[in-house]
Amino acid sequence: MDIDDQVELLMQGTDYGDVDLRKAMARDLRERLSSCQQEGRPLRVYCGYDPTSTDLHLGHTITMRKLRQFQDLGHDVTFLIGSYTALVGDPSDKNKARPILTEAKVAENARTYTDQAFRVLDPKRTTVRYNGEWLSKLSLLDLIRLGQNFTVQQFLARENFAVRLAKEEPIYLHETFYALMQGYDAVFQRTDVQVGGTDQLFNIIVAGRKLQEAMGQKPLVGIITGILPGTDGEQRMAKSTGNVIPINSGAEDMYGKIMSLPDAAMEKYMRLVTRWTPRDIRDLLDDVLSGKTHPRDAKMRLAREITGIFYGEGEALESEATFVRRFRHKEMPDAMADVIFRPEASLADVLVQVGLASSKSDARRLIDQKGVRLDGQILEHADAPLPHPGVLQAGRRRFVRVVISSGD
Repeated sequence: MDIDDQVELLMQGTDYGDVDLRKAMARDLRERLSSCQQEGRPLRVYCGYDPTSTDLHLGHTITMRKLRQFQDLGHDVTFLIGSYTALVGDPSDKNKARPILTEAKVAENARTYTDQAFRVLDPKRTTVRYNGEWLSKLSLLDLIRLGQNFTVQQFLARENFAVRLAKEEPIYLHETFYALMQGYDAVFQRTDVQVGGTDQLFNIIVAGRKLQEAMGQKPLVGIITGILPGTDGEQRMAKSTGNVIPINSGAEDMYGKIMSLPDAAMEKYMRLVTRWTPRDIRDLLDDVLSGKTHPRDAKMRLAREITGIFYGEGEALESEATFVRRFRHKEMPDAMADVIFRPEASLADVLVQVGLASSKSDARRLIDQKGVRLDGQILEHADAPLPHPGVLQAGRRRFVRVVISSGD
């Protein structure tokens, strides 16, 4: 790839919330690629991951996919485990302080993170580091000197802090340390490029770049990736809303959940979690727009591509064959009604609510006869809540797409 093609690929799926900032980062990336090419060295690229849980879903892998793009272009990639930042807790996307984890819990979660990350990253070309390696050595004086580069106003202007301040909710002093610690990660590693989600915009663009500049380094290029919608196609993928696509639940489950996505969500998935180039995506979208390719067939290609990343081409093709068998003869309609359900409702209640059963006893009969499926998977427990949003089927030809309620 020439430099222009590299920039287009690496900026694919980014979201800065500001057109001028995106242009500035693209310009800086082009300049950094050019200068490193002249120096005969690869870019130093990293993304940090605080191991606050063990179960990863597709949304967690967006930044990993971006790191893999850098790897495939020959650059040095570090998968940084936030062994020390996780002890503080990142407030960036939270409306309250995160619980503080123990060092033992962080270490346990970190092992799971790396195992799952290597389903996207090339383990032979990935450096794994822990930021406790350098953050644990900072003295109180060091922390004071880092803090001298920022004002309290800068932190209070952050949206999540501003909202909490307006509501007179507590903002704890230790939460302001997080950006300093992450900024120092970039300084210590002499980072060229840092990858992160939109919730990391302040930590990367403000804290990281400012600290590097203050310490005589060239400010890094921030690659800020967009947010992946969940299976409802609208809300951010999150366990709290039940709209996730887990990466450890099996190939058939992943394929089926992707096939249940609303058509409008397909382009974001193409740009954020596939191995496709910008040209690949443009060609497929053009084919759909012109009528050359049916949206359902495009979605099958998408489901096969993503499932293949995590489970291999063989299992992806088997999952597709299983899906086709289940929904042969156009059993699943191209269009279906969207209905909202409450996450605490039982399966029997949902079936009645969405009109797939006339009563709870009718719902139980359907379930006992193994006539109820969610994304192609048989559901067997009438009193259990619906496990996640998706395409709910009763019998052979009755379908609705259920989405989770986001309000009272």
